[in-house]
Amino acid sequence: MHIGLIGGIGVAATVVYYQRLTAAVGGPFPLTIAHGDIQNLIRNNLADRREEQARAFLPLAESLKGAGCDCVALTSLGAHFCAREFAALSPLPVVSAVAPLDDFFAAQGIGCVGLLGTRVVMRTRLYGQLTRTRAIALEDEIDHLGQTYQDVAVAGTCLADQRATFLDAGARMIAAGADAVVLAGTDLNLAFDGQDTGYPVIDALDVHVALLARLARGEVSLDEVAI
Repeated sequence: MHIGLIGGIGVAATVVYYQRLTAAVGGPFPLTIAHGDIQNLIRNNLADRREEQARAFLPLAESLKGAGCDCVALTSLGAHFCAREFAALSPLPVVSAVAPLDDFFAAQGIGCVGLLGTRVVMRTRLYGQLTRTRAIALEDEIDHLGQTYQDVAVAGTCLADQRATFLDAGARMIAAGADAVVLAGTDLNLAFDGQDTGYPVIDALDVHVALLARLARGEVSLDEVAI
């Protein structure tokens, strides 16, 4: 199956998707990436302009369809604030990064997760799509953590003080009752990769990549996983 990715939202996340997806598939497969506009996404996300962002993604999906892709995936959990609106317009089936998470957490026996990501991801507890798992966030620090994450995503790099902020936030969510900290922002690998956190960390990107790899290998159908 020909996988289409909307990338550039941000660039570092797109690179990690490419690296991990090719490693997970384990051989040649058709893959095309269209480059999006992270600044436009940030503006629309903060203003909750879902229809506007969905329309912004539409030309990218059309170009991926023209390239022969069979499906499209967004390489940003923050971008999923308009996933259903985008799916309604997209000429290709949309494979969500959020939808598989609830089942994954339940299968791992995780009852409560702490969330790090964009302001909207944390405030809405992953868009309210977790029905089998409780989610928590550091409510009083959502704006600060969300801005820090946004800065990392735009820059494509994570400074030492930013990394310390995220690692400390994760530890405090574990202390508040979370069984694991979920990197619900696809650029958070920049902060957490190679770190000995002392607590369980789940990268939501890896759950999405595993699903896309199964699609690429023909192990699951789009009818089963598309929005």
